[in-house]
Amino acid sequence: MVDVTEETRSCVGVVLGTKDATPLEFWVGVAEGHQVELDDVVRVDSHTTDGEVLSFYGTVDEVRKRYEGATFDTDAFRHAAGQLPTEISYAAHVQVTRIEPEFFVPPTPGEPVILVRGQDYQQALFFDQMESKLPIGLTRNQEPVYANLEFVDGTRGAHASISGVSGVATKTSFATFLLYSLFHSNILGTRAVNSKAIIFNVKGEDLLWLDKANNRLSEKSRQQYALLGLPVGPFSSVKIVAPPRTAETLVPSSSRLEGVDAFCWTLRDFARDGLLKFCFTQEDERAQLSFVVQIVERYLVECAKEGDKNLPYIYVENRQIRTFEELVDELEANIDGILAKRGGRIASGTVDAFLRRLRAAGARMGQLVRGDDAAKGRSVDTGHAQVTVVDIHGLHATAQMFVVGVVLKRIMEAKERAGSQNLVFVVLDELNKYAPRSGSSPISETILDIAERGRSLGVSLLGAQQTASEVERRVVANAALRVVGRLDPAESGRQEYGFLKGAARIRSTMIRPGTMIVSQPEIPTPLLVQFPFPSWATRQSEVVDTPFDPSDDGIGTFGRPQG
Repeated sequence: MVDVTEETRSCVGVVLGTKDATPLEFWVGVAEGHQVELDDVVRVDSHTTDGEVLSFYGTVDEVRKRYEGATFDTDAFRHAAGQLPTEISYAAHVQVTRIEPEFFVPPTPGEPVILVRGQDYQQALFFDQMESKLPIGLTRNQEPVYANLEFVDGTRGAHASISGVSGVATKTSFATFLLYSLFHSNILGTRAVNSKAIIFNVKGEDLLWLDKANNRLSEKSRQQYALLGLPVGPFSSVKIVAPPRTAETLVPSSSRLEGVDAFCWTLRDFARDGLLKFCFTQEDERAQLSFVVQIVERYLVECAKEGDKNLPYIYVENRQIRTFEELVDELEANIDGILAKRGGRIASGTVDAFLRRLRAAGARMGQLVRGDDAAKGRSVDTGHAQVTVVDIHGLHATAQMFVVGVVLKRIMEAKERAGSQNLVFVVLDELNKYAPRSGSSPISETILDIAERGRSLGVSLLGAQQTASEVERRVVANAALRVVGRLDPAESGRQEYGFLKGAARIRSTMIRPGTMIVSQPEIPTPLLVQFPFPSWATRQSEVVDTPFDPSDDGIGTFGRPQG
């Protein structure tokens, strides 16, 4: 193996001449005593024919070792036995990310290759050209990695698509870290005061403790926050809301006993705002079912206009309606007349399907739509805190979809009135359930509207899912940031992950929790980033004021030791 001379001691190797070197990629022969790994960033200084210096920057996306002088696989045994003289060739493939100045000529074989850090690293990945750098994690060598805020806040793009295997990929943890970075890095400036985030807690209770410090944070994690320029602590402004336990009480259905408020909607809100459609979130083979929903929805709007507009209940056919169950009973009793006056003849099978689904929805979400005075002013909004957590994990899937659909609809309506100046970030897991690839529903149409128009209104969706291949194509296509944790091998081969080239696609099936691969518009190659363990509590036991034991190998939220 070739040794390094005194002049090239700071280099890790040279550009190979046995492999083609092009302006876009080249191979590096690694010198003895040095090590080059995947994700390393290197620089080669070359020259044009007129003597101008060119700097090639690139990331290592493949490394390999092999014998030189060997022909057969069995030569490895002969070499080990000292019977065959061979040399070990250690080489790395480099994908060029930047050339300064931009002359597309290849580097020259034999030119030294330097492993870069600090400012050179920032320049290699165009971080030096980002006016607003959002910290999103660290490399294995603890170099900060950034995203351009302009592709998050709607200036030039918006939305993030985060994919990975459930329980392993830490998708929601990364989305929450992005929010923490947005609100605690001063990157939003004066806009931070009026910018809001809403997080739907769709499974477990990990997100119900964002306002509490994590007392088991290791010193290593604290240092990582410092490297990213972020403070250590909980979210500074959080409101947590949960559905009532029953239709007769406003006690929140949450294991957290303090700092949680109940949310619901009055029957007048439900009727006036046309929310009936969100009770029907599954595609139906009957084309007329949506027509029936539209007719009844318009009828309820008419009902909401009658009587005192401040009352939480409504009148249907002159009968006072105070519960969702009563509403279903009255609609069932009068459905034929309602349809006959407004929509003509509807097949009895379609009407029966409508009533059957409406009654099922009432049994699953009756506590969310009520006609009592206590329900007034209880709807979900983002005006009370910087981050609002909507806990829906204990609800039936029908009720979950109702809540998500209604809240997102109101956010879009509010932004259409107020404009794009104040930002709203929406964190939603299980996106493939709410905006599936096939079929259509009111909630999927709302999410698609956010994906396509949200950027212009200052609404950014941070969507997470196990399988991006099962999410509506246009939702994924409009995401400026593409992020993956560990992927299922079959899923990694889908076209939605076309940004993963070569070894990156294979690596996506084996990366550890707390590590993500991030692709963004301005950087020509996806980057492997590690983000710090949450400095906010992710479960109640982390809120308990017990000193952190550095010898404790307990597995945290990321599924990895935090010492």
